[in-house]
Amino acid sequence: MIDRINKLQDVFNLSRKADFVAPLLLRAYLIPIFWMAGSQKLSHFSNTVEWFGNAEWGLGMPFPLLMASLAIATELGGAILLTLGLATRWISIPLIFTMAVAALSVHLKNGWLAIASASGPFATEQSIGAIERLDRAKSILQEHGNYQWLTENGPLVVLNNGIEFAATYLIMLLALLFMGGGRYVSVDYWLARRFRQSHITQNLKG
Repeated sequence: MIDRINKLQDVFNLSRKADFVAPLLLRAYLIPIFWMAGSQKLSHFSNTVEWFGNAEWGLGMPFPLLMASLAIATELGGAILLTLGLATRWISIPLIFTMAVAALSVHLKNGWLAIASASGPFATEQSIGAIERLDRAKSILQEHGNYQWLTENGPLVVLNNGIEFAATYLIMLLALLFMGGGRYVSVDYWLARRFRQSHITQNLKG
């Protein structure tokens, strides 16, 4: 029995030869997310700055022009660096900070769920109320609108805007912080390999 378990474990260990796939997929997933987030902020820059600084309906941050510029640079620069697999661990740190700020200042008050649900362990009074209103909207549309056409590309939902997505991206970035960009498919790997070889050669000559 023990021998069979060990053999099975040996088979699993073979997957380590492809351990570069996991960080590659994490990077590929996050690249468009941060690129679109940064691009949208940049294309509506004045509104973004106002949102960062407004205490009533925005984030109420000091130095909103600076903070908005840093957020945009982090997201766009992060997308580029993740694409290259360059400075992966370094860029993960400000991106993690950005996700933490978003989760705590924007999404936390809405609970966990990104999409409202009336059931499950993460349902709140807000999400339950949203589903009640959604059901009412559906009944109105079914009676007075072309409901089949409205829903043929997907069901109607209510955005709850909880921390689910921000927390997920933060966890993915934490994984990249620990793993790096991955072997073979990142500039980091080839730079480290070259400098490591140069260091070994210099030590041998010394």
